[in-house]
Amino acid sequence: MNKWIKISAWSLFFIGLIALGVLINAKLQAQIVPEPEIIVHVDEENAFITNEEMLRRLKLERLIYDGQKREELDIEKIEAYIAGISQVRTVEVFQRINGSWKINVEMRNPIARIFNLFGETFYLDDEGNTVETLGSHTARVLVFTGNIPDRKVSIPTTEIINNDSLISIRKLDDIYRISDYVCKDPLFHSLIGQVHLEKNGDFILVPLVGDQKIVFGSADSDDEVAGKFEKLRIFYNEAIPYEGWDAYSEISLKYDDQIVCKKKKIDE
Repeated sequence: MNKWIKISAWSLFFIGLIALGVLINAKLQAQIVPEPEIIVHVDEENAFITNEEMLRRLKLERLIYDGQKREELDIEKIEAYIAGISQVRTVEVFQRINGSWKINVEMRNPIARIFNLFGETFYLDDEGNTVETLGSHTARVLVFTGNIPDRKVSIPTTEIINNDSLISIRKLDDIYRISDYVCKDPLFHSLIGQVHLEKNGDFILVPLVGDQKIVFGSADSDDEVAGKFEKLRIFYNEAIPYEGWDAYSEISLKYDDQIVCKKKKIDE
């Protein structure tokens, strides 16, 4: 008898706990949720979307609104929406027990802006992905113009590099190699502002200082790109201090183990 009394007592106790839990949960779900704590991790120089801009977007999409109850908050939908923004690399949305909630967003890091043959413009990030532009924000990165056939919606450069049928007709992998090197090198990051791709396949570097034409040529491998920039570095360190920035009309890095220069004519 005592055994059954104990079982009944424990049963009632657990039923009571469950009922209490249901009531507490119902009360929590009916609570009005506060605005989220939003942290957007960005390169300050190239901030595509700020914390305030992200909050504004979520409100425009009616994913967040005044008087929103906790039960009406769709974390998965919010996370999916943010993940769908091309400038976003990763996103994490989570709630705390006290009712507050947080959005962590890591943005992509652009290293080049491309203007292609079709009048489109888009960015290339440091992982080789194409990223859409935003009218309200312009990243300060290397600009590529000219005979570029790659479209805004394109496959990552890693797939191009590993595909022999694509590598001959795509230029994003070459653009990535050049922009990645320039982005990581303080000297060339401050000196080179634009790169133009000519119909013959030559990349032409346009310096921010001086008006000379720097013929870079092809960019078929990391070693080739690094070697050409090292030749240009030696030229800047050894020739420019003596000749001056405006002494040459053209500097060619196309040929192995040498730099071919054309001096300006006196009347230029």
